[in-house]
Amino acid sequence: MKKSSCLLVLLVIFLVACSNESAEGEKSTDQKQEEKEGAVNVDKGLLNVELTLPASFFEGEDIDTVIAEAKKERVSEVTKNEDGSLTYKMPKSEHKKMMAEMGTSITDSIEEMKSSEDYVSIKDVTHNKSFTEFTLLVDKESYENSMDGFAIFGLGLQGSMYQMFNGANPEDYKVTVSVKDEATEEVFDEVIYPDALEEMGETEEGTE
Repeated sequence: MKKSSCLLVLLVIFLVACSNESAEGEKSTDQKQEEKEGAVNVDKGLLNVELTLPASFFEGEDIDTVIAEAKKERVSEVTKNEDGSLTYKMPKSEHKKMMAEMGTSITDSIEEMKSSEDYVSIKDVTHNKSFTEFTLLVDKESYENSMDGFAIFGLGLQGSMYQMFNGANPEDYKVTVSVKDEATEEVFDEVIYPDALEEMGETEEGTE
């Protein structure tokens, strides 16, 4: 999809909102409807996949241009819904290619992270096939005296985005990022998304 950085920001907003709503207990019918309208929805049929993106994903964009560009790609049909969301219909094979490209994007960013001078404490990053589990192998002392923990945030968001576009329900999935000391092989930190975003939302509310 275009403008992945924008999608990442919107994903943070969406996941924090969903996490906060879940923590508030029972939701009203209106709250459930608002959450549904603000979510990425993936409907996997026998031959086709329908991907619905909320209106917030297209803020500042010319919708007609977005639709025209989409039709040039793998999308066979685009429907503009009353709430401003767009539903992309594509063959299952094309959705599979899209997910493969997202997976490649994640592995590429991991390779950049491992070789970057910005994350000197990180020696290796491994993950499972579904991008629900990541492990950072680090020099513990160097890691704890740096800002390399920001790498966890990026991995958590990318893994979350992959789950969402693959049809996972935000209430059901999780992405776990573990941090392991290279010398002792001890896992000394673990961050779970979207729980971490829920905590972030609570912290922001507490400072207001």
